[in-house]
Amino acid sequence: MKAIISVYDKAGLTNFARRLHESGVELISTGGTHKELSAEGGLPVQQVSEFTGFPEILDGRVKTLHPRVHAGLLARRDVPAHMEELGRQEMEAIDLVVVNLYPFVETINKPNVTLDDALENIDIGGPTLLRAGAKNFPSVAVVVDPSDYGWVGDRITGSGLNLEERRHLAHKAFRHVSTYDTAVAQYLLKDSENGLAPQNSDDLPQTLNLTFQKSEELRYGENPHQKGGLYTPSPESGGVAHAKQLHGRELSFNNLLDADAAWRTVTDFSECATVVIKHTNPCGLASHADQAEAYWRAFSGDPVSAFGGIVGFNRTVTVAAAREMNEIFYEVIVAPGYEPEALEIFKKKRNLRVLEVPPVREAGGSYDLRPLTGGLLVQTQDILVEDSSSWKTVTERVPTEGEMDDLAFAWKAAKHVKSNAIVLAKDNKLLGMGAGQPNRVNSVHLAIRAAGDAALGSVLASDAFFPFPDNIELAAQGGIRAIVQPGGSIRDEEVIAAANRFDIAMVFTAVRHFKH
Repeated sequence: MKAIISVYDKAGLTNFARRLHESGVELISTGGTHKELSAEGGLPVQQVSEFTGFPEILDGRVKTLHPRVHAGLLARRDVPAHMEELGRQEMEAIDLVVVNLYPFVETINKPNVTLDDALENIDIGGPTLLRAGAKNFPSVAVVVDPSDYGWVGDRITGSGLNLEERRHLAHKAFRHVSTYDTAVAQYLLKDSENGLAPQNSDDLPQTLNLTFQKSEELRYGENPHQKGGLYTPSPESGGVAHAKQLHGRELSFNNLLDADAAWRTVTDFSECATVVIKHTNPCGLASHADQAEAYWRAFSGDPVSAFGGIVGFNRTVTVAAAREMNEIFYEVIVAPGYEPEALEIFKKKRNLRVLEVPPVREAGGSYDLRPLTGGLLVQTQDILVEDSSSWKTVTERVPTEGEMDDLAFAWKAAKHVKSNAIVLAKDNKLLGMGAGQPNRVNSVHLAIRAAGDAALGSVLASDAFFPFPDNIELAAQGGIRAIVQPGGSIRDEEVIAAANRFDIAMVFTAVRHFKH
């Protein structure tokens, strides 16, 4: 029995190779792996160049790419003609492949990595060995994961590997190579400073390769009868999926959904902002230079809904903000960081989960994915830098400076509310919102009802155009003074006329922000 061994990650390798040797397995290896096993491990190991009769060339780029290696891996033991062919060519069968690959993902994650660095860490021989051995798994065992060394060693020193175990190892090998190839393909697709031809960021790929590893098994999905798990891409992408949990019980599927909604909302604001999320919608949102004040304003926007919610901050959480929150029950807090004393305050609450979230990498290049029966809908993220100075005032009354500031705040908030989305705001504070209604009038009604008396003198944002003037009439009854909406309805003139009749200022953005 022969084994070819060529690994970058040498953890646990020497002990595994020693077990193979003691079981009568002949070891063949390359470069640094040969040195590890022979010079440092004291094991008899044949250089691959000795096995093939051909030297390693091109600075080691060509080592195992040789007919003696691949014929030995691909020859089917149950096909007499294959074995006769090996005999005629004076070649030998190889029964075990132990390979893991160059650290491509780790390399491209390093700061200031060059294109040459990345290309030199694209493994060619390793994936070829894995694919060849895995293709012939009934005859060849393929080990790609060092965590498998223990049980594979047990089988080889015992009764041997059965067919299902070999199939399992082959599956892991092909999955590993697929993940590796996807990382390389995604890197080469990037519009970067690496000298590659830029990709039009508005283009969607003709083929979408997605590779995610399960990083956490969740207790269940949205409901107890559903299974749930957290999967993350490689290389690491930042965001809530890679948050560091500083305190609290394990996170649930719904906790993560709401935490992500909180993080997306607050990080859309450049100024200091706080959001309270319930069922992925912001029920409280405010921006203010003083973080404790921002939190209090967000909470007071809807204190009933805030109970049991998720709170998001886009600044390091201060002690003052933590103290303001101390009397309210929350499920999760997400923030980029925490003052030590603030964290100690949160740690006194056993059921509160505290997450430190790293920034999202290359947010503009990621996709929004929605499962569809039999397929997948894909779109670019709703990331758009908007300038309120470009908005068009379409009514006789022009918004005041303060109203314009509130309109900009409300417009950004509406982007994170489920359509049909209506948001009321004043003094950079969310007062009420209507979300997910089958018609926009219902959303306006709900937003005004939630705001109560505070609606008087507030502004309103609508994520899409108003199809009829009845929305404006209802807004006027609630005391709304200014409205921001995309415009573009065939009844825009009727809507504008209604706004003029009630002395409401209205601006058009020419941009829509549906969120289904």
